[in-house]
Amino acid sequence: MKSNKDRIQELKTNGYQLSFEAVFNLAFENYKKIVVYAGLLFLVSAVLLGMLAFVIIAFTFGIENFQEFIKPENLDPNNFSDEFLMIYIGSVTLFSCLVSPFFAGIIKMAHCAEIDEEFHVSTAFQYYQFQYFKSLFLATLLITILNMGVSSVVDLSGLPILGFLASLAISLLNVLTVPLIIFRDFKALEAINTSFTLVSKQPLVLLGLLTVTYLFCITGVFMFFIGLFFTLPLLYSMYYAIYKSIIDFE
Repeated sequence: MKSNKDRIQELKTNGYQLSFEAVFNLAFENYKKIVVYAGLLFLVSAVLLGMLAFVIIAFTFGIENFQEFIKPENLDPNNFSDEFLMIYIGSVTLFSCLVSPFFAGIIKMAHCAEIDEEFHVSTAFQYYQFQYFKSLFLATLLITILNMGVSSVVDLSGLPILGFLASLAISLLNVLTVPLIIFRDFKALEAINTSFTLVSKQPLVLLGLLTVTYLFCITGVFMFFIGLFFTLPLLYSMYYAIYKSIIDFE
């Protein structure tokens, strides 16, 4: 039996075949198994984070100042100071890094559902263990910095659409990064590099799968917005299905 490293090296060298229909069906069947549990987790987490954000804003800026700040005329990015923009970008980046283990836990939940293994609320938080947390945190940080750097350089061309496409490409190329960390114990840089290489073998099929998935998730916005929390789990079932279809498990 090939080792993990040998299997992945073979995929890097020889590529692989991927069926759009097979991967999507796998993801959707998996989604039906986790949608209620994962959807409620997303909903409760969003409510708790919203309450926490409100408390922090209330103590930091005061309610009256915050109400003044969120007026439409004050939300023009051109009016923001460089200091505020740096704080904002830093805060968003830090938040993304801190919640990345939670999203990794949803992918793990999808795996448990696939193999008929019982999962719990704790499953969504199991990757806050230091051995995984450090790699997930660093990978998210590096991808975010790369994304912002490339988008900023491309935006200098004066065509914002190019910045969006560059950001989309980086996100696509990293679709296997988190699964490689949590299922193969890859370090951050190794996972990013391997994901880039493997995704580049079948970019159009993977782009099609993720595009359809994102469109499905967006439909949740039209279901009183709360539906978004119950369509979003399909995205993580798709991440899992892509990993399983390309690399699989021993």
